[in-house]
Amino acid sequence: MDKNGKDGDCVKGKTVVVGMSGGVDSSVAALLLKEQGYDVIGLYMVNWEEEGEGGACTAESDFEDVKRVCNKIGIPYYTVNFAKEYYDNVFAYFLEEYRRGRTPNPDVLCNREIKFGPFREYALSLGADYIATGHYCDILHRDGLHYLLKAADENKDQTYFLNQVTQKQFEKVLFPLGKIQKPQVRMLAEKNGLATAKKKDSTGICFIGERNFRNFLKTYLPAQPGKMMTRKGEVVGEHIGLMYYTIGQRRGLDLGGRKGDTADGRWFVLEKDVANNILYVAHGDESGLFTGSCSVSGINWIPAVLKEETFHCTAKFRYRQSEQGVTVERTSENSALVSFDAPQRAVTPGQYAVFYQNERCIGGGVID
Repeated sequence: MDKNGKDGDCVKGKTVVVGMSGGVDSSVAALLLKEQGYDVIGLYMVNWEEEGEGGACTAESDFEDVKRVCNKIGIPYYTVNFAKEYYDNVFAYFLEEYRRGRTPNPDVLCNREIKFGPFREYALSLGADYIATGHYCDILHRDGLHYLLKAADENKDQTYFLNQVTQKQFEKVLFPLGKIQKPQVRMLAEKNGLATAKKKDSTGICFIGERNFRNFLKTYLPAQPGKMMTRKGEVVGEHIGLMYYTIGQRRGLDLGGRKGDTADGRWFVLEKDVANNILYVAHGDESGLFTGSCSVSGINWIPAVLKEETFHCTAKFRYRQSEQGVTVERTSENSALVSFDAPQRAVTPGQYAVFYQNERCIGGGVID
């Protein structure tokens, strides 16, 4: 079996269910698999049923795009509703992390709990041989193990968001965009007349979409305003609720124009004291944001836990960060102390530390 899960070129009669989002990436993933000879089925997930801020149901609009694309490609399409699973297993966790004053990453959990959980199981129950998504990453299936590999397009690589997907979940998975650059994806969509060719990439919370984040969050968590203070005990303002801020944040503090403020010395969030509902801020010198290590728990190793108790590799502590050199010292099978080769800015509890060895993503866990 080759790295894409195909037995040579013998794909005829093999069925692939593609997770269709209504975006250009999943559209082209389905197109490529159809061109390779697979029997392709498009499956659209409804995971959030509330209307968007303008009163429109974004799920309906996205499904219309899915229908247009599938009809153009010539493949059947269906919908499945995982709204309850999403709320129970992803959104409830998202809210609880904010209550704790942490900054969660629901996209990571969404992959493990929905796309490669109930969605995968449902697709296989339909008789699919494989499932596929429009993620920018690659996969190597070898000797019963499944290795997660970086995408050819380094700017779009999404292995960070897949760090919690388990070995069982990676089984029978294809990533058709692993070797393709994003401009190429757009070009293929346009060349083949796909309705999503020029559709902008989605942003915002996984499956919930683009919204005014503060307005959205306060409908679920009551805001508790409190003091905004410096470490010296000076009260410099009032925060609108700790959940709306993240470590290192500069914008939205409403502290501009204070005495001593300079263009190159802005106020930023230094720390959150949840017990006392205090937001600690600082001005100018950002040295307090830098740290030399962090503890990480809930590590999912890909494909398996390493034999070494201590090893050197690279890591990311947020999606858009370049890889940083680190030394990982395992404190248990799924926890570790991670020491940085160079101090890192704003390493944030609730986010994920994701580990790499060359082209492989070898796993990740939650920063405590």
